[in-house]
Amino acid sequence: MMIIVQTKIQAPIAIIWDLWTKPEHIIQWNAASEDWHTPYAENDLKVGGKFKSTMASKDGTMSFDFVGTYEVILDKKLIAYTIEDGRSVMVVFDELEDGFEVREYFEPESVHPEELQYQGWLSILENFKRYVENNRS
Repeated sequence: MMIIVQTKIQAPIAIIWDLWTKPEHIIQWNAASEDWHTPYAENDLKVGGKFKSTMASKDGTMSFDFVGTYEVILDKKLIAYTIEDGRSVMVVFDELEDGFEVREYFEPESVHPEELQYQGWLSILENFKRYVENNRS
């Protein structure tokens, strides 16, 4: 079963795509709460390419690497990847009359409640939306 999070962003797709995929931007928005951040990100955006982002608590007590391999990339439309634990994720960028909808479909892991995972992924996506809308020029 997939969990779906989504948001609507008022910005051109070229900007949305760049801010989603470039490491220098990923480190600016990739956090589920104010007490976490992403101090490191790398991204080889091609089929078979790998990505890695280190997510860490700002107080330095916890961190983990989010690592995966790209399976499908349709430029400015869709990204599908497999996380290193084997779960699948798909990100869809759909054009609307007044912007774009970004939807992420992801397989939940079995350790944390699904509602907590939903809220965490949604918080990251909403951080992305704010970052895009503040940096769209």
